[in-house]
Amino acid sequence: MVVANISKVFPKDTEAPPGGVDDMTKLSYLHEPGVLHNLANRYELNEIYTYTGNILIAINPFQRLPHLAMINEGKSNSILVSGESGAGKTETTKMLMRYLAHLGGRSGVEGRTVEQQVLESNPVLEAFGNAKTVRNNNSSRFGKFVEIQFNKNGRISGAAIRTYLLERSRVCQISDPERNYHCFYLLCAAPPEEREKYKLGNPKSFHYLNQSNCYQLDGVNDAEEYLATRRAMDVVGISEEEQEAIFGVVAAILHLGNIEFAKGEEIDSSVIKDEKSRFHLNMTAELLKCDAKSLENALIKRVMVTPEEVITRTLDPVGAVVSRDALAKTIYSCLFDWLVDKINSSIGQDPNSKQLIGVLDIYGFESFKLNSFEQFCINFTNEKLQQHFNQHVFKMEQEEYTKEEINWSYIEFVDNQDVLDLIEKKPGGIIALLDEACMFPKSTHETFAQKLYQTFKNNKRFIKPKLSRTSFTISHYAGEVFGEVAAIEKKMRWVCGNARMNHIRSAYILGKMQVASIEEKFIEGRLDSLDVLCRPANALVQKLQLQSLMETLNSTEPHYIRCVKPNNVLKPAIFENANIIQQLRCGGVLEAIRISCAGYPTRRTFYEFLLRFGGLQKLWKESKTKVFLRAGQMAELDARRAEVLGNAARTIQRQIRTYIARKEFIAFRQAAIHLQSHCRGVLARKLFELLRREAAALKIQRNFRRYTARKSYLTLYLSAVTLQRGLRAMTARDEFRFRKQTKAAIIIQAQLRRHLAYSYYKRLHKATLASQCGWRARVARRELRKLKMAARETGALKEAKDKLEKRVEELTWRLQFEKRLRTDLEEEKAQEIAKLQDALHAMQIQVEEANARVFKEREAARKAIEEAPPVVKETPLLVQDTEKASLLSERQAAKEAREACKDAEARNSKLSKKLEDAEQKLGQIQESVQRLEEKLSNSESENQRTPENGNVANGEPKVASDMMVAIEKAREPESEEKPQKSLNEKQQENQDLLIKCISQNLGFSGGKPVTACIIYKCLLHWRSFEVERTSVFDRIIQTVASALEVSDNNDVLAYWLSNSSTLLLLLQHTLKASGAASLTPQRRRTASASLFGRMSQGLRASPQSAGLSFLNGRALSRLDDLRQVEAKYPALLFKQQLTAFLEKIYGMIRDNLKKEISPLLGLCIQAPRTSRASLVKGRSQANAVAQQVLIAHWQSIVKSLNNYLMIMKANYVPPFLVCKVFTQIFSFINVQLFNSLLLRRECCSFSNGEYVKAGLAELEQWCYEATEEFSGSAWDELKHIRQAVGFLVIHQKPKKTLNEVTKELCPVLSIQQLYRISTMYWDDKYGTHSVSSDVISSMRIMMTEDSNNAVSSSFLLDDDSSIPFTVDDISKSMQKVEIADIDPPPLIRENSGFGFLLPRSE
Repeated sequence: MVVANISKVFPKDTEAPPGGVDDMTKLSYLHEPGVLHNLANRYELNEIYTYTGNILIAINPFQRLPHLAMINEGKSNSILVSGESGAGKTETTKMLMRYLAHLGGRSGVEGRTVEQQVLESNPVLEAFGNAKTVRNNNSSRFGKFVEIQFNKNGRISGAAIRTYLLERSRVCQISDPERNYHCFYLLCAAPPEEREKYKLGNPKSFHYLNQSNCYQLDGVNDAEEYLATRRAMDVVGISEEEQEAIFGVVAAILHLGNIEFAKGEEIDSSVIKDEKSRFHLNMTAELLKCDAKSLENALIKRVMVTPEEVITRTLDPVGAVVSRDALAKTIYSCLFDWLVDKINSSIGQDPNSKQLIGVLDIYGFESFKLNSFEQFCINFTNEKLQQHFNQHVFKMEQEEYTKEEINWSYIEFVDNQDVLDLIEKKPGGIIALLDEACMFPKSTHETFAQKLYQTFKNNKRFIKPKLSRTSFTISHYAGEVFGEVAAIEKKMRWVCGNARMNHIRSAYILGKMQVASIEEKFIEGRLDSLDVLCRPANALVQKLQLQSLMETLNSTEPHYIRCVKPNNVLKPAIFENANIIQQLRCGGVLEAIRISCAGYPTRRTFYEFLLRFGGLQKLWKESKTKVFLRAGQMAELDARRAEVLGNAARTIQRQIRTYIARKEFIAFRQAAIHLQSHCRGVLARKLFELLRREAAALKIQRNFRRYTARKSYLTLYLSAVTLQRGLRAMTARDEFRFRKQTKAAIIIQAQLRRHLAYSYYKRLHKATLASQCGWRARVARRELRKLKMAARETGALKEAKDKLEKRVEELTWRLQFEKRLRTDLEEEKAQEIAKLQDALHAMQIQVEEANARVFKEREAARKAIEEAPPVVKETPLLVQDTEKASLLSERQAAKEAREACKDAEARNSKLSKKLEDAEQKLGQIQESVQRLEEKLSNSESENQRTPENGNVANGEPKVASDMMVAIEKAREPESEEKPQKSLNEKQQENQDLLIKCISQNLGFSGGKPVTACIIYKCLLHWRSFEVERTSVFDRIIQTVASALEVSDNNDVLAYWLSNSSTLLLLLQHTLKASGAASLTPQRRRTASASLFGRMSQGLRASPQSAGLSFLNGRALSRLDDLRQVEAKYPALLFKQQLTAFLEKIYGMIRDNLKKEISPLLGLCIQAPRTSRASLVKGRSQANAVAQQVLIAHWQSIVKSLNNYLMIMKANYVPPFLVCKVFTQIFSFINVQLFNSLLLRRECCSFSNGEYVKAGLAELEQWCYEATEEFSGSAWDELKHIRQAVGFLVIHQKPKKTLNEVTKELCPVLSIQQLYRISTMYWDDKYGTHSVSSDVISSMRIMMTEDSNNAVSSSFLLDDDSSIPFTVDDISKSMQKVEIADIDPPPLIRENSGFGFLLPRSE
């Protein structure tokens, strides 16, 4: 639904042709939307020319133009072609020249037509008069008026080119990314021998060229353009000797710009700075064919001629630079004028010509952010042309009304004479005041600005900005233009005295450049000496040239062509409404429409008007041949006509519908009667025939049913067989076709998704860059404003510059460091994989050795038992002593054997227990292998791998196939019992469960937010950071956004602030941008699959090594927790969105606290005013009660601070963020209290100072109780109000000196702030006085000096609401989060898909 203001809605001409009208005076409704709509319709049909009376509007189609025609009226005419850069003025001018040459039919010298001669001069004029600007790479920086002269027979007899308003200041001063005139760059790209002759080099080495970083144009070869310019000079008749002299002068200007000056020994004197400048001085003198010493004296000295004597005085280095630039501008201006005269003499002029047709190609209205003297002159010229245009349009309207005998005396003429008087009127115009200011050397732009403000304070066309002292705004016909006095006066104040003009005369091309004739134009009756030529030169030259141009235009019949640029991208078929309406407004077309609308804009012939409005009341004015309607009357007549026609149509429709309805009813009734009688007869005949046939059918059916049943059975049997065969074949073909289509669709979808993802990434990348540039510009402007307010001396600017350079170096170092870190991480990753594989192999060997040792120990134990000697029975025998000794030894041996057997049995039991433990570990290993297989399958499903581009393409088909066979064998029993869901469905269910879980408040575990840890572990386990496309990030962001819809619930905000900061910290330590790694995602998947393949192959090869798999799986899981992940685009986008949410939540908490304490701050600053009586009373009890009432507001603020601190502590918000919140809050309190103190005199009292001091003590106590961990530097943010309150309550103020006040008591406060507090202070308690009058006078003097030094005079503080931290600050300030032992919530704890979230102990 579109909602618009009714005053901005205009009627539409419903009878206008779809393709628009060629002359917009034929429109029924002549207004801005109608004009724009008509131009758009014609532009769609490639009709780029449209008339508005005798005004031709040409819209640039950015393609080959059609022919342009003009009526030969047999008298002198002028064609004014205007428009902004890129609108097609040059092409339109060329087409006009071709057409005029075709009408004239006269051949020029050597078979070349006048048109060819004029067009052949364009390369020369473009080389010396065109330059690159912001809007156009080949912008004409001068106005050109081409005169085509005709004899009495109407044949072309000659032509001439007149130039106006050359932009001289571009020779010495350019801005980035513009360029100087083309000829300088062409000469620097000349062949080596010519550059060596002129001692030229790279354009970057010349001062007049290196002020901008643009040296080369896209698609333009300066070397080729130089040769083309030389050829064009040959064509227009410039000899080789003259060409050498011309480019010698160009080279001399470049060398002249590199001459630098240093301060001389005497006061206000200067000398050549160094040998390099001396070299450029000698080269300049050599190229200009003059004496080097004389040239040096002319640059560093100034000669003033008076009636009594000739005074010579030296110039300081600044004056010498101004003198040097003035000489360069004068030389280049004379060179350009000589080139134009040379071209005119080559073309040939007819002094006896009686008629001419002139084509004016001049730049249009200009308005930039910073407008200098050139824009001032250009807009002044356009105001003159606009007045001429308005007078001509008004004259045409007057002639039309006179011809038709219509009274036109009431029509108001739209005149801009007041703007012209403001600029050129003598003696009080801007130009006259500017000339007068330039006459005085000690005049500054501040004094000139003040004179402008005093002179034009009551002029409605002159506007003075509120916050600037050296700028002004002029209200032109096309809009307001902002001008800076310093920029205008700087380009006006260029001096070229007698000595420098003498060097121009002594140059080689003296006779060709005709300097003397140029001087005479300014000396005759206007100037007394050449020394004052330069001061009013710019304004005087512009004014004289403009006067000559207007005299020429007034002597001819004008025709207007307004060239319009339809878009700023310079492409066809793009029509931008806002851009075109602004150009029509600047071109004066809308002014012409307003003049037409002031009278009778709608005109119709008698026949057309009577045919349309013959039956209405007379609301128009008749003339001889037409009917004239005022603005808006056409819409009123259309409304009345529609009302009359509507009433007549409704009457006719009512009668016709009655007749048709009755006729239809009678016809329907007769048809129904005939149809009913016919149907009843048919039904009776059918009933009789049915009864007759029933009897016969009973006889036939008995015998026929048997035959029919048999035949039906056989037919059905054969049909079923045939049908089954056909259906099976069709099913097989459909299945084959479906599989073929599915395969093709998968291929197409893969390519399309890749293309869509790449396109989306490009658009998002471009939008991100644009938003970052905008935000950085905004932050930079804010920082610049702060620096200006804080700076007390010029050293502050240098310090800011050093800080910025240091910041750039730091950012550059960080970028290189991150690149090195990314490379090192990739190498460490490869080394860790190799170490892991080696560890796996070593552990397999250890398990085999352990099994071998167990087997050997069992064998050793068995052999020890077998080899043990049998127990010998003791028999009582009588033996000798020797036999007893042997018996004792045998008993001892048997005892030792029994002990050895017991030891072997103990070792055997220990080994059997170890074997049971190994079998238990084997079961755990099998479970770990299943988990690893499921993890591998999840990774494959996320990356959507197909059998064609799987592991076979990466060189390991056998290992991968073995792994898949093992997985299928392990799952066969389970698949037979219960069919599984697809992996994508399982993953979707896990994501749904995760989103459902995090939408609840899961609380904290060990001071760590459970939600952030679970999200991070799930995303890392699912490998969501490494996939190209996934929806889990968007769903998480949507969940967080839905939770933040209630912006006033601080508990929820603190909860999500803690979770978002923790999750962002984990992502900052884990993610790294993809593209730096050596492996693509598919290769990484292959490497992972090959690792699991080797594990499964090792399990099949040696079952005893199965115990290593579990350890290896735990090692791999631990590696995934610690390694950095190569994040894809969705993961990086998720990180950016999470950063934005973190900043948003932080801002919401901070703003909520500001809203809560803002009313309390107002009460705090107002409290002494309402309870002052109770404080003044002498009764102690009343004072105590009043003081308690007053301090209650401060206690309320402290209570709010405590509530927010408790909320953020309860939600474990990082202390870094808590500290930032309270730092900004205390800064807000400081700004509010301090600004209120400066703006209200009743607050600058002694008692109010004591009250605020007591409140600040409450805040200081709160900072002490909150500890530095959470309050940080918040107390330091109150330095302004603390020092101001300390000044209010201090005693013996009149005895304090200015140094004590500014250095000891209030070092932070500015002079403006101290002056305001000192003048507004009053003691309502003891009646003391403020500081002494001497101190106040000193403050006033310092304030005046600061205002002269352009230091900001604002004494109020600004509140900073920006985000005071970055992601890197968070990652550096917060401690590393351990997520291993986070207990998952009950909702997902029992789900098998989230088994990886369980602690390792479980």
